[in-house]
Amino acid sequence: MLACADGTLYCGIAKCAEAREKAHNAGKGAKYTRSRLPVKIVYTETAIDKSTALKREIAIKKLTREQKLALISSVI
Repeated sequence: MLACADGTLYCGIAKCAEAREKAHNAGKGAKYTRSRLPVKIVYTETAIDKSTALKREIAIKKLTREQKLALISSVI
């Protein structure tokens, strides 16, 4: 999960989170993040395969903002 400069959160999947963060900050990431730079990784999880990662992404996107912030703070 990324924290955007405007305070919003962005959730996506990537093989390498750090490389994806660099791509977002270079303006080559998702359209959503391009106008909200810079972004910073605030939460990651590891999945065994792409299908599992996509299912988890959907589950996280369904969480409220407060639940997402609680998830982030659980690893800090």
